[in-house]
Amino acid sequence: MDHLPCIRLLFPNNNIDESKTPLVIVACGSFSPITYLHLRMFEMARDFILENTNFEILGGYFSPVSDFYQKQGLAQAKHRVRMCELAVERSSAWLMVDDWESLQTSYQRTAIVLDHFQSELNGPDGEGGIRLENGEYKSIKIMLLAGGDLVQSFAAPDVWATADLHHIIGKYGCLILERTGSDVYEFLLSHDVLYKHRHNVYVIKQLIYNDISSTKIRQVLFVRRGMSIKYLLPTAVIDYIYEQGLYKHD
Repeated sequence: MDHLPCIRLLFPNNNIDESKTPLVIVACGSFSPITYLHLRMFEMARDFILENTNFEILGGYFSPVSDFYQKQGLAQAKHRVRMCELAVERSSAWLMVDDWESLQTSYQRTAIVLDHFQSELNGPDGEGGIRLENGEYKSIKIMLLAGGDLVQSFAAPDVWATADLHHIIGKYGCLILERTGSDVYEFLLSHDVLYKHRHNVYVIKQLIYNDISSTKIRQVLFVRRGMSIKYLLPTAVIDYIYEQGLYKHD
């Protein structure tokens, strides 16, 4: 794990249940800016996993995209990484930020990003993982955490390569958070790749719906000037946005 921050990962000395499958969840995205919903996604995923699966969560990662991802309203990668760090550094004992994807000199597909985590956590040849009390190593499962809106883009033409979807869902798996207005179960039944790998897909229902989005935050910030964004983002992130003068021309 030469590059990957792992200070908050749970390991055997943290009394993990060795009978369970160790799991790390990864959220890829712009995070421009990171919102409370992004943070809540991880907490809801953890609650779901504890109640419904045989996984043992070791940690969670935000992986912001690089500057080569062409999207309107995208702040520089260094700012988005720092905002993610500010959002978790004092509020979470298990969430971290990995800047590998943000530092790449070209856009990295989600499948490649998950391969990066696989290599860092389990070794390039699968020789790593977590060391058990008996000295043996157990492979860590990597899963993508995504909102229902992102998953519905799987059906959009020329957005996702079919081979990548098989790689992401079949090899790693996906935790899907239902978003307002999205019917993930219906989409799951209608999408061939998701249905084929349905046993590797977990749908998480929101008990309290939250439809905060980064796009809406940017619109409130600078299109509808003068409206407060307090309590929509962590205070440290709001302070950073104003200190750095971000999104002024969004």
